[in-house]
Amino acid sequence: MPTAAGPERGWLRPVVLLVAAVCALRLAALAFNRTDVFVDEAQYWLWGQRLDLGYYSKPPLIGWLLRAVSEIAGDAPFWLRAPGVLLHGATALVLGALAARLAGRAAALWAAGLYLSAPFVTMGGLFISTDTVMAPFYAGAILMFWRAAETRGTGAALATGALAGLAFLAKYAAIYLILSAGLVAALVPVLRPGWRAAALMLSAFALVISPNVAWNLSHQLATVSHTADNIGWVREGAGLGLGSLAEFLGAQFLVFGPVAMAALIWGFVRPRGDRLALILFAAPPLIAVSAQALLGKAYANWAVATYFAGTVLAVLVLPRAGRIAAVAVNAAISLAMIALTVTLPWPEIKGEPLLQRHTGRADLSQQILGLALAEGVPVLAENRDILADLFYTGRDRGVTIYAPRPSGRAANYYEESFPLPADFTGKLLVIRAAPPECEGAPVPPAAIFTKRGTWAKKGAGLTPYVLDAECLDAAD
Repeated sequence: MPTAAGPERGWLRPVVLLVAAVCALRLAALAFNRTDVFVDEAQYWLWGQRLDLGYYSKPPLIGWLLRAVSEIAGDAPFWLRAPGVLLHGATALVLGALAARLAGRAAALWAAGLYLSAPFVTMGGLFISTDTVMAPFYAGAILMFWRAAETRGTGAALATGALAGLAFLAKYAAIYLILSAGLVAALVPVLRPGWRAAALMLSAFALVISPNVAWNLSHQLATVSHTADNIGWVREGAGLGLGSLAEFLGAQFLVFGPVAMAALIWGFVRPRGDRLALILFAAPPLIAVSAQALLGKAYANWAVATYFAGTVLAVLVLPRAGRIAAVAVNAAISLAMIALTVTLPWPEIKGEPLLQRHTGRADLSQQILGLALAEGVPVLAENRDILADLFYTGRDRGVTIYAPRPSGRAANYYEESFPLPADFTGKLLVIRAAPPECEGAPVPPAAIFTKRGTWAKKGAGLTPYVLDAECLDAAD
């Protein structure tokens, strides 16, 4: 292992220069991003407007972050997304430090480059997400665990636990850190931190996450319930979906990059030296989510925690030519992804933009808000995607927005926090798929939305109706 006087030295300057250059280029491209704020981004922004210790579907750190950004710079799409570029840049620096610790200066530069070029990192710089907010803290916890195990220092142990706790406050997938650290301590003797350091790590972790744990306990374990909904088979029973598993595993070659993913798999089956500890930090998320894909459903990004230690492992496995190929292929994919957000609505397929999911949201919301202002009524929307964008796009329009009253447990954050009051009287602009009836007759549409935004096609049949709340109650 390199020492402070050996090949570990000299890595910081070139890695910082690389990270700074890539981040600057990505921020410049982000200024020309033509995609609308996505439903999840809009929801995270709204969380930041209502600061809390937890939220319906996620822990609170992303909401806190976006509130801080909004207060400092504003809440335009660029500012909501810019932190993603910087957070991934910070993660690349951390992984460079870990690679330098294990294999020296060249490995540090390649690890930072491979991470920055990964398609999931590019995506995280285009659209803000909980994965992105988790990334630097997750990677930092791995690095500090290494230091704590080598030095058994109090500061490193406390930093490990605190960083793991912050990762957990960004996304609950950070719980894999606890499992991985336990496996490393059990199976890699040279990285056993000792009972005292382990106790300090766990204490710091517990202290940092305690506000969110308390919030969940006081809110009927709302986020835990939502997580169970996502897992699916917990409530509905398990199956054996080989096709779902194959789809998930295949998607990982696009998430991390085809050459990098192949190198990672090769590294998994050849545990040598420091690679074993990296494997134990990287493999549990991938194995767990693969099992989830087999039993139910799993989204491609659910195993992102694999690719922090996995990036360093792939660099250690690959020869120089393989490293060049991995970064080159990833860079080509990433440049194409960025180009699509800048050239939107081009390219088109059968007359529709390739990224049609990411355009038309704001246009549809503006039409709804304009109609509500013209009628002088609040809006009630049943569709979560529409609600998310209405709150964001209408943040300065002065229109009151409601979600349906929940029947039993709230189906989403909007039903939980913005339901139509039980004592509401008067008229509403209702956005729904099926026409409501009032006094035995169907209510005519209040308008026909134009389809300038192609996302409106997804909402075909989502039509505006002005009706009295009593009629809505009778229809429900």
